[in-house]
Order: sequence, then structure tokens, then C-alpha cells
Amino acid sequence: MKLGFVGIIIEGDRQVASTVQQILTEYADLIVGRMGLPNLANNICMITVGVRGSQERISALAGKLGRLKNVKVKSAVSDIDIA
Repeated sequence: MKLGFVGIIIEGDRQVASTVQQILTEYADLIVGRMGLPNLANNICMITVGVRGSQERISALAGKLGRLKNVKVKSAVSDIDIA
């Protein structure tokens, strides 16, 4: 298992936020923590998600989110295996 994070930025139309939430719920077994920072004045929402799981599942989560319109995603995973 790897430890990492997925950074999500939702820009503009926030209707996609419900789809982002559905995807995060689908991968709930990976999530160890989450922080959301809305910036409503600029119509931007930032979400940082701490994850623990296989590289493949973390990449699948980031890839699914990254295919959404108005959503930007970056992820990083440690090279240390954890239990």
C-alpha cells in the first residue's frame, strides 16, 4: 500500500461538484482524510484528499476525476510501502 494525496480544483460551474462527490464516495476505502476550501468569490473550490492504497487504485481515482469538465487534478504517491 502507498500513501499519497489527490489535489482537486473545481473551476467555474460548480454543478460538477456532485459528480466529484460521487467518485470520492466510490473510492471511500482509499480516503484517510479530506479538506475542502471553497473560494466562492472567485468561483473556485479546492479539495485535498489524503489516500492510502495501491498505486493502481489511486491512479484510477485521479484519472476518473481528471476527465471531468471544469476539474483539474494532481496527485502524488510516496515510494514507501506501508501496512
